[in-house]
Amino acid sequence: MYNKPLADEIRPSSLDDVVGQQHILGEKGMLRRIVESGSIPNMIFYGPSGTGKTTVARIIADRTNRTLRKLNATTAGISDIKTIISELDTLLTPGGVLLYLDEIQYFNKKQQQSLLEFIEDGRITLIASTTENPYFCVFNAILSRSTVFEFKHISAADAEKAAKRAVSIMEKRLGVEARLEDGVIKRIGSACGGDVRKAINAVDLLFSTGKPSDGVLNISLEDALAISQRSAMRYDRDGDEHFDSLSALMKSLRGSDPDAALHYLGRLIEAGDLVGACRRLLCSASEDIGLAYPQAVPIVKACVDSALQLGLPEARLPLAEAAIFLATAPKSNSACMGIDSALADIRAGKTGPFPRELQNVHADGTGFEREQGYKYPHNYPHHWVRQQHLPDVLKNAHYYEYGDNRIEQAAKKYWDEVKK
Repeated sequence: MYNKPLADEIRPSSLDDVVGQQHILGEKGMLRRIVESGSIPNMIFYGPSGTGKTTVARIIADRTNRTLRKLNATTAGISDIKTIISELDTLLTPGGVLLYLDEIQYFNKKQQQSLLEFIEDGRITLIASTTENPYFCVFNAILSRSTVFEFKHISAADAEKAAKRAVSIMEKRLGVEARLEDGVIKRIGSACGGDVRKAINAVDLLFSTGKPSDGVLNISLEDALAISQRSAMRYDRDGDEHFDSLSALMKSLRGSDPDAALHYLGRLIEAGDLVGACRRLLCSASEDIGLAYPQAVPIVKACVDSALQLGLPEARLPLAEAAIFLATAPKSNSACMGIDSALADIRAGKTGPFPRELQNVHADGTGFEREQGYKYPHNYPHHWVRQQHLPDVLKNAHYYEYGDNRIEQAAKKYWDEVKK
């Protein structure tokens, strides 16, 4: 029986066959130019799984005169590194070693440091791949000696090309003619979530479960839908996808785009990240709507409380209500800017003693040069009286600027009249 995975058989052997990644592998792409030059530096490939990182590393290895060694950091350890190091300067590695280290984020600092000396003197050329941000998970000394290339999600159109190629290979492998119902390839391309490997595996499964008749294998759209009932949406609660989803939701709310807000909220709901969605909605109510619509905070809090009590899937209803409300509400970041300005002064050491008028009355008669002298605002017209509240070093500081929305402008007009 033929057991070689289709994803391995279909793996491209040249850069021209790699789908997607035109920003680095296109005609003028920097990575293509590096590979074609033959002078291979240390590199780190960063991006989601199924986007071609391993494939490109293998193509590079085939073009060099160096001995290829491969390690996966999920299973390898210091002993595996020592074995590779022991081969250096021997007949086993006459031109040095090209080390492809997959999932480098699973190597700790000590394991990564063990490679440093040999990367530095050029006996080992490192090509590492990671699905996590290398600036967070790769040791700085390794990072500074490497060039980082980001591999991006594969588009649905590119995934469809890979699926068509997979169909062609499976036809030859099984000696059958595949007749695909309209929409099968499109479904596979859209449901793979930008992961070429998932698209190819879907084709493999459709052929494996089908029953040819007279040399013809009919593949229905119903079967394609059955193997991809849930879109292969990328999401990692501890990785970039988690933080990117939260960031995209927040920025869509701030940008007053209810459609985008619902989309990213939907991603979080589909991933089951109820807490993350609730926190972003609550934050936006104060950070982005703020004093333009102060009632936003209790309204969103009520929606969030309802969602947490209901749980999924019903939680989607109050959360959607909150997202649409926030996206369409008037915006003001005056409170956010005000507190951040005040904190900047405090962190810069601009504090000073409290004005005498604001100190607690317990200080009266205990050696101070004068009584407190606090003026009680409610004893004056409009419940306001001019007196200094900030410390002397900051007495002219100005943190809050009224927003240009109706509510804050009404407040500004009122206090301008009172304080003039």
